[in-house]
Amino acid sequence: MSGGAEPETGIRRVDLMAVDDVPEGTMKMAWVDGTDPVLVVHQNGLLGAYQGICSHEYFELDKGFLTAGTLTCALHLSRFDLSSGEPIDPPAELPLEIYPVVIEDGRVLIEVPDGPLPISEQ
Repeated sequence: MSGGAEPETGIRRVDLMAVDDVPEGTMKMAWVDGTDPVLVVHQNGLLGAYQGICSHEYFELDKGFLTAGTLTCALHLSRFDLSSGEPIDPPAELPLEIYPVVIEDGRVLIEVPDGPLPISEQ
């Protein structure tokens, strides 16, 4: 499927949490549709939303560590660049999915295609 606007595919906005729920330098997990984890990271004044599990092996990334522009998974210490989602340190080889963030009325929302959230996993 292309990223174009196909008639049967829509974009939905998903409300994850209040901006105040994620102070600068922290991260917090939200669950979309009760099944899809999304990690919201507030670093350097920017809010980002990423797939909530490591692309190497299923492990929730909110148990990991934030450092200057990177996120490290606590399971096998794979490290990801938060600007691109790309893995910096193995064993992860696939990038994290990054979801477009919209801030509206003090809330953090993501804009994603209808259906399950896209994730990268091995």
